[in-house]
Amino acid sequence: MDRFDNMRIFAKVVESGSFTGAAARLGISASMVSQHVKELEERLGARLLNRTTRKVSLTETGRAYYERCVRLLADLEETEQAVSDMHAAPCGELRINATPSFGILQLAPAIADFTARFPGISVELMLSIRIADLIDEGVDVAVWVGELPDSSLIARQLAPCRMVVCGAPSYFEQHGTPRTPADLTTHNCLTVAVTGLSYYRAWHLTAADGTALNISPIGNLSTNSGAVLKVAALAGHGLVCLPTYLVGDALQSGRLVTVLDEYTAPPLTLRALYPHNRHLSAKVRAFVDFLASRFGREPPWDSWCRAPGEQSALPAPRRREMTGSSTKPRRSKIRADAS
Repeated sequence: MDRFDNMRIFAKVVESGSFTGAAARLGISASMVSQHVKELEERLGARLLNRTTRKVSLTETGRAYYERCVRLLADLEETEQAVSDMHAAPCGELRINATPSFGILQLAPAIADFTARFPGISVELMLSIRIADLIDEGVDVAVWVGELPDSSLIARQLAPCRMVVCGAPSYFEQHGTPRTPADLTTHNCLTVAVTGLSYYRAWHLTAADGTALNISPIGNLSTNSGAVLKVAALAGHGLVCLPTYLVGDALQSGRLVTVLDEYTAPPLTLRALYPHNRHLSAKVRAFVDFLASRFGREPPWDSWCRAPGEQSALPAPRRREMTGSSTKPRRSKIRADAS
């Protein structure tokens, strides 16, 4: 008898609590179930079950063996399913988790095109400022920007997310243009406030000579919503340091312009995340491959800083030269529900 068949039938006996119950679930005779368990015990040289006329119970050895069996059988089933999925058309429900700003601005249009290409897949998109517990909440894949929240997840890089310091032309006309990071002390810096994500508490810039600068900006608006900061910046209220997936369209149209272009901010990374213990099904593989192809090394939100027809090089961002000064603003905070 096949060893894995022995293990499957033994596990069914444990889960059913009896040989007859396991036989009914498996569609075989109770004597065949008993024979499989007997052969397994003989091969192992250990009693796995205590038998009575009414039920069976696990021995101490049987309990340890059962726990290992369950994991091994699950891995086997998952492996077989993964191979089967490689030859199957992507279909079924795909549950996706993403941050609100990226989900609304970039992921929603991508999902619309994805479902048009793969009509057999239905998508449930859940937006939150913190990554979901993928296993407990039954999420297939998370699309995440920034620091990895959990090292136990498998991560595939999809695209870079460059950071820029920018503001509206109307703001610079009134308050002048900062020439160095030190000048930011006299400007109203609108900041991100996300509990637990230390990266956003400072503006990280690197000078041309490689010197790293961590600036603690001061301003009259702090929020956990990048979209709120963009609206405030467009209205001329102050400077922001935001990813280009959020402000790329405004930079393209000239409604926002970059400053401090001699200083670079370390880019964030857009990744697809999924659990280690979950094989990459056809639907997840199709979705991740689709996003990698759609966004890539030069994502569409960075088209504002490429010359017409240019695909790979990133020329220096446009600057707006202005003069003026401002007084140090007062600081207050608002809270928003989404980033």
